[in-house]
Amino acid sequence: MNKLECQDICKSFSVDDESLSVLENINITISENDRVAITGKSGAGKSTLLHIMAGLDQATSGKIIFNDQSLSLISNSSLSKIRLVNFGFVYQFHHLLDDLTVEENIQIPLLLNNSLDKDKKIKIKEIMQILGIFNRKNHLPWKLSGGEKQRTAIARALINNPKFLFLDEPTGNLDKENATIIQNLLFELSDRYGIALITATHDNEFIKSFKQVYRLFESKLGELNE
Repeated sequence: MNKLECQDICKSFSVDDESLSVLENINITISENDRVAITGKSGAGKSTLLHIMAGLDQATSGKIIFNDQSLSLISNSSLSKIRLVNFGFVYQFHHLLDDLTVEENIQIPLLLNNSLDKDKKIKIKEIMQILGIFNRKNHLPWKLSGGEKQRTAIARALINNPKFLFLDEPTGNLDKENATIIQNLLFELSDRYGIALITATHDNEFIKSFKQVYRLFESKLGELNE
């Protein structure tokens, strides 16, 4: 079973010649199929932690271990390959490319991985149908609603069959109705494909759906009791 571990992760930034500690001795282990929510006030370091776990940023000290391999000890090209194949990332802002259609945006990870073939095209169609955007496949992002843009971003993150899906306030820019739809779809997709969900969120209703809930407070990560 695929496993992702944080071992004594610390992160600090230099501000006006002073060191600002954001994360201190973070330890957490996440396996595929797990659903983990991380909450905390704005600026607590939730996004920073997600970026470090996904190999998009480096910790000041400590290790990220993916399947017994330290991400800090491999080349940038190997790290990029691991991210592309095993991790998906969905941001609060969709980050779609404006001059590409819905379908073309979803294809990007496959093109980067040189794996866009007939079977993958079938999967793109399947995911678009599940997410309710198939009828918008030829539309540019400016023609989409906020919810449709975020569904497209989710489809793009899932198309390489990642083992772990990182969600940084995925419903933060959506109204309550669309937020609920997106949240339900994420859990459906997690069940269907066996994907671990790791989300940073302020949404208390979303948090209630997670069995593992952690809070970042004063640079420390603590598990909240149900």
